[in-house]
Amino acid sequence: MTARRTGGAAGPALAAAPVLLAASLALLAAAGWSAPAAAAPERPGPVRTASPRGTEPAAESDPRTETRHVVRAGETLGGIANRAEVPRILIIEANALPPPYAVREGQVLVIPRRRSHRVKEGETGFAIAMDYGVPWSAIAVANGIDPKGRVRAGQALVIPTLTRAAPLPAASPSPAADRDDDDDEARPPARPAAPATGTTTGTAAATSATSGLRFTWPAPGKVRRGFVARARGASSSEARSRRGAPASPHDGIDIAGAKGDPVRAAAPGLVWYAGKEPNLYGNVVIIDHGRGWFSAYAKLSKVTVKKGELVRGGERVGLIGNTGSTSTTELHFEIRRNTVPRDPEALLPKR
Repeated sequence: MTARRTGGAAGPALAAAPVLLAASLALLAAAGWSAPAAAAPERPGPVRTASPRGTEPAAESDPRTETRHVVRAGETLGGIANRAEVPRILIIEANALPPPYAVREGQVLVIPRRRSHRVKEGETGFAIAMDYGVPWSAIAVANGIDPKGRVRAGQALVIPTLTRAAPLPAASPSPAADRDDDDDEARPPARPAAPATGTTTGTAAATSATSGLRFTWPAPGKVRRGFVARARGASSSEARSRRGAPASPHDGIDIAGAKGDPVRAAAPGLVWYAGKEPNLYGNVVIIDHGRGWFSAYAKLSKVTVKKGELVRGGERVGLIGNTGSTSTTELHFEIRRNTVPRDPEALLPKR
């Protein structure tokens, strides 16, 4: 039997292939066909690996939940507000937009998201504002109600989230001279005092371990009633409803004093509120110290600063009185961090 040869016939065919290919290209060229230009060698790109399941690029953000919005061509502020379901005025305030409130393509807008609150029995607009750390005027605007009106139990309120930080004076606490008691005219904001260079003694300010803020005593009298923490999550009205029971909550301290004695800012900051709260606190001053810290001075016989004014540590903000829900002449003083009441005596210097 003759053994079958493999590949013997293929050898001549393969050898002839270049000749046949050249002849074919010559015929095509004669017919007017030209070969395409050789493609440039592809550059190696980055190695791509399959994304794990669930990590694909996110789709376009939902306008009803986004907190930042990039303005697209043709969009208006009103349209953005409608789609975001946020009042136009709050977007204007959060972004400090000047009239006529036009937006431009590519502009990044902060969208202030809102919370909701259902008014409880005995709550006031002022107390709600204190609990959320949002001015009552802003809450009133967000809900389309009169800032001077009263809230009612069961009423649903939208609580706006304000995103712009208030400017604060870069000042060290230092006593300021008393102002004339009868000077009620508008005046320019107080300039921050120069940082102290000497060593403080006696009334040296206590430093908060978390913020670096230095608080001083707002009045020299004895503490008549101390701080008692409220139950976790309790609102101001719920804390007040438990008063009278043993160790009932008390959001601040009551400092004894004579009517007309000066009350001084415990630290530098911006006057967040200055006026009357008719139901509980009487005449009140609230100072924003930045980083979520606030101090409040209540039951004043007179307020000597104005909302929006910068004050120095130790500067007089009011006079001790007996306005509010009790007739005792004293200063009710509070310190809050991110709206949560803190024990003032733990943040003030020992004396």
